[in-house]
Amino acid sequence: MKIGELADQTGLSQSRIRFYEKVGLLKAVGRRSNGYRVYTPYAAVVLRVITEAQSAGFSLEEIRILLPSELEHWDHVALLGTLRRKVADITSLEVRLGQSKARFLSIISAIENRPDDIDCATNAQRVLAHLFDRNDGPSKEQPR
Repeated sequence: MKIGELADQTGLSQSRIRFYEKVGLLKAVGRRSNGYRVYTPYAAVVLRVITEAQSAGFSLEEIRILLPSELEHWDHVALLGTLRRKVADITSLEVRLGQSKARFLSIISAIENRPDDIDCATNAQRVLAHLFDRNDGPSKEQPR
């Protein structure tokens, strides 16, 4: 199939397909006598793997490990290692996002539950002071 057909089938631009070819992720591209690229149906599968992997946060180098030039030569050890590392990265990101979410919810609550006897500017200072106390660890003030 020609590059236009592959682009239509995958939803990728022709320039994106050529880029993946240039960086070596899309291999075994044939050429007709007129210089047109010719792709096998396998190219569409490879492009779907590339786009899915990128949307999951894989770098192009990680994707290179995931993609064998031929399915019969897949390095299962490298594939499993790469996938396990990505799952660990995602788990770590989930933890950090959970902590950020909790902190933002705490800030929202502190802002919304402003004591009646202070104005917004004073409340902002109170909330910021509370945040910096948490970020810097225990308060530097000595008890009296």
